[in-house]
Amino acid sequence: MSHWNKLMECVPNFSEGRDPEKIEKIAGAFRAKEGVKLLDYSNDTDHNRMVVTAVGEPGALQAAVVEAIGTAVGLIDLNGHSGQHPRMGAVDVVPFIPLRGCTMEEAIALSEETGREVAERFGLPVFLYEKSASAPHRENLANIRKGGFEGLDEKLCLPEWVPDFGPCRKHPTAGAVAIGARMPLIAYNVNLRTADLDIARSIARKVRFLDGGLRYCKAMGVALNERGIVQVSMNMTDYSHTSLYRAFELVRIEARRYGVAVAGSEIIGLAPLEALVDTAVYYLGLENFSVRQVLEARIME
Repeated sequence: MSHWNKLMECVPNFSEGRDPEKIEKIAGAFRAKEGVKLLDYSNDTDHNRMVVTAVGEPGALQAAVVEAIGTAVGLIDLNGHSGQHPRMGAVDVVPFIPLRGCTMEEAIALSEETGREVAERFGLPVFLYEKSASAPHRENLANIRKGGFEGLDEKLCLPEWVPDFGPCRKHPTAGAVAIGARMPLIAYNVNLRTADLDIARSIARKVRFLDGGLRYCKAMGVALNERGIVQVSMNMTDYSHTSLYRAFELVRIEARRYGVAVAGSEIIGLAPLEALVDTAVYYLGLENFSVRQVLEARIME
């Protein structure tokens, strides 16, 4: 990757977390491609969702993303899909994140080009979101996804929800997709030692910005049925202003009122080193510590 002048990241989310064969076929779109590197992909059976993290030169990355979308549209039928995570499409959300040598404006342009292409090739309604949004009410992904796959027919009839690209009707099996540009996001979950979903939902309302919580935190309660516990599932949209340790500690404080302990936490996909160093500094009480004191970070300079 060091020889690439421009480095863009993409973290597409697909509504398939249970069928290993389908998961591998979707991930395969990012393998052995010139100018693209598959960094990570993970799936969750309760959420019934997979998250891919890939980086590459913008043009090559776009081609791989379009191929993956086509594969997913051919494999996933949301009419028989169920899972804990909200979804409106077989390919639910496709964010582009500018890294080395790329600007946010370039990420926005890439998201628009990708949206136009997948709408034409696969007949998908496409909504542009976050920094790419064509209207303020489309910036927040939760607003776009509200109603899910099942509510798309009704939603697409409304003037305020005409897609940015593609038809004003949902794809019969693949729904719709949100594509956009954003800053790096950390998918961070805290698991609780209880099976009471209402407790997780109540805590999520306390920690998320929408209801007066942490500024750069989105949260919802999720049941992890296979483990018999619940989870506060969070998206940390700006780790430089809302740290992971703040989210963790606030969830733990709110859980105490219900007499519930934290079972652990997890990061889905990849996270910036600075976010982890910030958390280590807090818990270890380190003074005047910086990322430049991390051995591997200095080697990579």
